Amino acid sequence: MKFYGCVLLVALALAGAQNPALGQDSTREQASGSGPGAGQASDSAIAAAPDAQATLSYIHASWDLLTRSMSDCASLKDVKVTEAPVLYLPYGMSPPKDVLAAETECHVRVLNLPQPIEKLGDIQPQTLEAQGLLYLPNQYIVPGGRFNEMYGWDSYFILLGLEADHREALAKGIVDNFLFEIEHYGSVLNANRTYYLTRSQPPFLTSMIRAVIEDPASFPATEAGRVEEQAWLERAYMMAEKDYSTWMRPEHRAGATRLARYWDYGTGPVPEMADDSTYYIDVIRWLTAHFKTGGDGFLVKGSEHPDAAEAARLKQSSCDVQASVVCMRAWFDGYRLSRSFYEGDRAMRESGFDTSDRFGPFSGATEDYAPVGLNCLLFRYERDMEHFAHLLGKPQDAMLWDRRAQARNAAIQRYMWRAKDGEFADYDFVHMQPSNYAFITSLYPLWAGVATREEAKQMEAQLGLFERVGGLSTSDYLSGLQWDEPYGWAPTNWIAVAGLQALGYREDALRLAKKFDDTVDRGFAADGTIFEKYNVMTGSAQVTVTNGYKQNVIGFGWTNAVYLKMRELMPEDAASLEAPLGP
Repeated sequence: MKFYGCVLLVALALAGAQNPALGQDSTREQASGSGPGAGQASDSAIAAAPDAQATLSYIHASWDLLTRSMSDCASLKDVKVTEAPVLYLPYGMSPPKDVLAAETECHVRVLNLPQPIEKLGDIQPQTLEAQGLLYLPNQYIVPGGRFNEMYGWDSYFILLGLEADHREALAKGIVDNFLFEIEHYGSVLNANRTYYLTRSQPPFLTSMIRAVIEDPASFPATEAGRVEEQAWLERAYMMAEKDYSTWMRPEHRAGATRLARYWDYGTGPVPEMADDSTYYIDVIRWLTAHFKTGGDGFLVKGSEHPDAAEAARLKQSSCDVQASVVCMRAWFDGYRLSRSFYEGDRAMRESGFDTSDRFGPFSGATEDYAPVGLNCLLFRYERDMEHFAHLLGKPQDAMLWDRRAQARNAAIQRYMWRAKDGEFADYDFVHMQPSNYAFITSLYPLWAGVATREEAKQMEAQLGLFERVGGLSTSDYLSGLQWDEPYGWAPTNWIAVAGLQALGYREDALRLAKKFDDTVDRGFAADGTIFEKYNVMTGSAQVTVTNGYKQNVIGFGWTNAVYLKMRELMPEDAASLEAPLGP
């Protein structure tokens, strides 16, 4: 009975994933403090009796509810925009049979993109007649709630969970979808919606490729299977090389440092805020209330309803009020957001950390920084490509990738290692100084293989910056934003734990894995669902974000996956016992 009861809970919790309109209502209810995932969750989560088997049953059942395809009408709905569903095929592609069927059954318009795409930004979303879903050939997993599409960095962690749950075919199909994106849409996208055609997400592609080829179940254990695997890797290598070129474009370079930064090839506020979101208005409200503590740098004066002359001025200093309803609404008390804020805001969204105060208020200066996490991911990308080149018998390519990795490692060490503090830091290449903002991506060098043994030893001694009773906090700064204290997220907890484990800090890795999974168990016992983030100061699902995105979305793809991966690290007896709440 426990399993079937849990499946019922899954169905209820993921209703927002199956029905995006319902999902929007439910997550807003949680954000307002009246829903089951709201402020009261902490006390009940700690008081309830956690049951890891109930959590596992939910996770095993949830994959099917989070699965999408082009023939699934639920895939086409999008609460983030106000337009009717549209499905876009690549330029010149004829509609497959399942798409023709969906056109009738789902009442969706099917269109072709107006031109071929070679790189991000070749098509600006606002030039399309409507925003819509971008076609992918295989099934995929969505995170949950309002996130009803295949996301770039979410999918790496989701893939790890699928393989842990022996769903290798679905995992490989997701990677094939990314190869399709690169071929037809120019790069791995933030997600497969047209309004994401101008940005990517943290580059985990080669880690996904490795996960597929290193899982024995991905291909048949026959001679034909080995031939198939070699051909698959050859194509994956070619597409990964094209995707890598995205991060080598001039706009993605962090000055003369030989490091990379995040960058979006669009302008102004992002179109996915068209669902009557007050996000930008709330940002202006906060900035005007903190004018002398950083708010003034991102504001320009402007009227609520500008005339033609002012609109022309705002197009240069802020955004185009005549072309974007989101821009027009982004006004409060005589102020609008500056053009530079929107550049940083878009870059912040490519980073996946939307949002924190890590790169200025609301990370509005993200484009001015070479982030530790991004450059560690690219170092690992280069090392993975070197490995693939060896597997494919391409020694000259392998040497090239080795030189690239060595050059990036030297730049990371030069600009980002702070020996006196025993930590890596993001680098402000505009002002030529490291950041002093403690952020969990400072632990990425452990996972990526950047940190030396001595550096790792110093970093391990600094775990207290982030370790809390319920896992690792994203930062040590209480900004009120969701990617800061006191919130802990599955992907960053996993990267840190996997890095510690790889370098021999098994006791730390096991302790942190146990803390995170126990937090998920307590949250599930209290609310019957799994969330995108947790309050690691209380070890519960109590989330009261005061600024920026206030929802705590349910589902949830990467949390499900990381929960499974954490359990793999634990001895069976440790996994079955809840750790006490404590430091």
